[in-house]
Amino acid sequence: MLSSPYSKSATRMLLLGSGELGKEVIIEAQRLGVETIAVDRYAHAPAMHVAHRSYVVNMLDGEEIRRIIEAEKPDFIVPEIEAIATATLVELEQEGYRVIPTANATRLTMDREGIRRLAAETLQLPTAKYEFADSLAELQEAVAKIGTPCVIKPLMSSSGKGQSVCRTPEDVEACWNLAMEGGRAKKTRVIIEEFIAFESEITLLTVRSVSGTTYCQPIGHIQKDGDYVESWQPHAMTPEMIAEAQQVAKTITDALGGYGLYGVELFVTKNGIVFSEVSPRPHDTGLVTLVTQDLSEFALHVRAILGFPIPSIRLLTPGASATVKADRESDTFSLHGVEEALAGVNTQVRLFGKPQTKVGRRMAVALSSAEDVETARIQAKASASKIEVKYE
Repeated sequence: MLSSPYSKSATRMLLLGSGELGKEVIIEAQRLGVETIAVDRYAHAPAMHVAHRSYVVNMLDGEEIRRIIEAEKPDFIVPEIEAIATATLVELEQEGYRVIPTANATRLTMDREGIRRLAAETLQLPTAKYEFADSLAELQEAVAKIGTPCVIKPLMSSSGKGQSVCRTPEDVEACWNLAMEGGRAKKTRVIIEEFIAFESEITLLTVRSVSGTTYCQPIGHIQKDGDYVESWQPHAMTPEMIAEAQQVAKTITDALGGYGLYGVELFVTKNGIVFSEVSPRPHDTGLVTLVTQDLSEFALHVRAILGFPIPSIRLLTPGASATVKADRESDTFSLHGVEEALAGVNTQVRLFGKPQTKVGRRMAVALSSAEDVETARIQAKASASKIEVKYE
């Protein structure tokens, strides 16, 4: 039963994290009559523009998070970023609140060590070789053990922040410093991963709902500095590879449980599928589903959360996305070239409305559909190239 927002019987959804992905989640929730509350660490975050109410707090302050949740009494608590006071979410769930997909899934996936140990050691999924380090000296030892090149990441970060490829032993100190600058939650622990020789990287959006586990068509993507710059759907894979990817995704999401959409990141190699990471929420590469599917990843997430059936997921057309990023920090800027960007056929643009630019921060995305992926990619990149961030 769904009532109307602001009524005593309204269904309330509270988002912890209010970026561009959360904004789309809130829009989909409101289409189904849900009252929405957006929470983030900075004011005027994208999802706050469309939510019924919003709060600005330190997302790692458990007492502040608890204060807001106890005041709002949401039916669903939906984490949308990595750096959250997860211990408080575990406590709140034990007290009867519903955390999406579960508090334990949120806790494990917000920490690269927790999810990697679950995947590799408990579930025995194929992953890159890995080590952990708490200091520069330990990192040097770990790199010597894993070998170069290798990938070094903070245990907790977003959008590739703090991630780097260590190509020689001489790079270790610079990689350590980058990880310390880009990590969140003031953790100094890092993960060192074997560099996988992959043929492609994909995101397999996996939905757990009352209808069981369902999958979107694979999404291919290109990353730069650990953050995605381009994605497309469907990514070309053999039926056997798709089946293998779905089995890996089902294994990890079954272990995490709950209802909602997971973004499962995988490497496609000549020897099979290798697990990389998983997010218990819509994935940035999945923005492409806004133009490719009958139900976007955001619509699927909300349906699953509310307990509604998802009888099928249809790919309507091949499509692609290309990001627009800032190259410096500023709070006085504007986006130019939108008219030219929209002149392309079958093309859309989303401006995120972020209040401040930062180096490498996504400010907009171009979305395009076509008869084939190659054409869609060309169109999306051409559209994105027309948009320029100008600073005053």
